[in-house]
Amino acid sequence: MADGTPARIAIVDHGAGNLVSIGQGLESVGARTWIAAEPEAFDGADLLVLPGVGAAAPAMARLHARGLVDPIRAWIAADRPFLGICLGLQLLFETSEEDGATTLGILPGRTVPLVGAPTLPHIGWNQVERRRDHPAFDGIEDGADFYFVHSYIVCPDVAASAIVIAETVHGERFVSAIGVGNCLGLQFHPERSGTDGLRVLANVVHLAAASRGLPNAVGVA
Repeated sequence: MADGTPARIAIVDHGAGNLVSIGQGLESVGARTWIAAEPEAFDGADLLVLPGVGAAAPAMARLHARGLVDPIRAWIAADRPFLGICLGLQLLFETSEEDGATTLGILPGRTVPLVGAPTLPHIGWNQVERRRDHPAFDGIEDGADFYFVHSYIVCPDVAASAIVIAETVHGERFVSAIGVGNCLGLQFHPERSGTDGLRVLANVVHLAAASRGLPNAVGVA
């Protein structure tokens, strides 16, 4: 890593999700990880990861119950490195039509059903077609396949269209990656996406480690 020590990553526990597999994926690319079930567990982290599996309303209820909503918002507002995966991406927006949940409201837009799809849930490998460059995808060919498991997609407001990094087609074309500042969101599961998925995680870990010492980065403990 940037200063010779592993990037330190707090994985948010919202009561569901693939905490073990995302932790194993991050550790396989050189990071040190731990589960964060309370705000104090964010201390000392270089990167906050909000993983995804489950539904929006129960996830938000658990985040509120654990006092994690405002700390997550504050973390992203400070432009500290953040990665949201699948549901973790969807929670970044304002509302979810999956169950009427009010979500984190960090980005303008909502989560809506994936319509016109040949199969639902959308499970399996599909191409991720980039709309702009982003360092999380360094070394990965445009149109590379990644692994998806979902029935809902994010719909950013038109004014926020510049946050879109990549799109994917499954029936309709949908947003599969977003980025603004140090906040990155992925609809696919990099920890289940083979070599290219691990490359995305390695790139994100490198970016988090490189942020040490910047004004808005978490300092080295």
